Amino acid sequence: MIPYGRQSIDEDDIAAVVEVLRGDFLTTGPKIQEFEEALCGTTGSDYAVACSNGTTALHLAGLALDLQEGDSVIVPSLTFLATANAVRHCGAEIVFADVNPETGLMEVQHLEEALSRCENQKAKAVFPVHLTGQCVDLKAMKAFTKERGIKIVADSCHALGGVYNDKSVGACEYEDLSTFSFHPVKTIAMGEGGAVTTNSLDYADKMRRLRNHGMVKNEAQGPWAYEMQELGHNYRVTDIQCALGISQLKKLERFVARRRELVALYDNLLPPLAQVVLPPEKVNCCDPAWHLYAVRIDFEQTGMARAQLMTQLADEGVGTQVHYIPVHTQPYYKKRYGDVVLPGATHYYGHTLSLPLYPSMKDSDVSFVVEQLKKAIGVG
Repeated sequence: MIPYGRQSIDEDDIAAVVEVLRGDFLTTGPKIQEFEEALCGTTGSDYAVACSNGTTALHLAGLALDLQEGDSVIVPSLTFLATANAVRHCGAEIVFADVNPETGLMEVQHLEEALSRCENQKAKAVFPVHLTGQCVDLKAMKAFTKERGIKIVADSCHALGGVYNDKSVGACEYEDLSTFSFHPVKTIAMGEGGAVTTNSLDYADKMRRLRNHGMVKNEAQGPWAYEMQELGHNYRVTDIQCALGISQLKKLERFVARRRELVALYDNLLPPLAQVVLPPEKVNCCDPAWHLYAVRIDFEQTGMARAQLMTQLADEGVGTQVHYIPVHTQPYYKKRYGDVVLPGATHYYGHTLSLPLYPSMKDSDVSFVVEQLKKAIGVG
């Protein structure tokens, strides 16, 4: 079975984890800071705060901005649940934005339209999503939000290793904070794990407190003493995870290069299916790290439902996935905000299918996937 995504773990990754297991610190040890420094070196940001997963990274970013009840946050509907849920966990309300129907990316026009629906609540932030590895045009978004006092949290969980406007994703050139996930199918794997990058020391310090229950040491009262002046969480990441992350970051350039090679191979093999299958629509503002290879399929023209195609491909050993069900259609959000009409998100969702993409794939695997796709839809 060729899955749609998987981790690439080598013996040096295993050795790095074993070294920690044999050491003194399994958590709250030196590997956390070492990983954060390595991530700053990778992204070009001033600060990085590691945490337990990509969802807690989003939540910490929202807490750093002091999102709370009475605030509104613009979130594109075409994303994973976590982008929206993190905002709700802060107490703020969400205004869902539409996306480009071909790329799935939120653009300034979609942000502007969503802002018109904010009603009486203050729009405090926007959480644009770098989807499949391709980047939102953050420079344009910053130009629009700056005069309105709206903060930007870039959900970069798909995009580590990519380049936007000649800067590494996560450099925070235009956004206030950038969040990452290190789930096994992402560009690097830590099992679970996340991080937030920023160029603000105040944000970084606040997130470090809040990932550890809001505790700060008070050694004036004794070497054991601490105070909790604000309500925090246990969002800590372990030294075990960070050891793996440090090892994986050393391979990031190679992983990204291989993903780009595989995408180019798919692009070269798909033209015979062009009447019903199109490669991802590329944007010009970035050189993506390609987390996903999400093709666009005219299912009506194929004469088969997406579920039928996915089942048929799985029977032949090809795993696929759908990214994503528009979040505004989920029961929780429909109950809270009613029916929201977002035609771009609906169109993108209705046509997308993610094909296998991960660094250890062989060229022959890509050829096999495309041949099975041709066979399933009867084209080519």
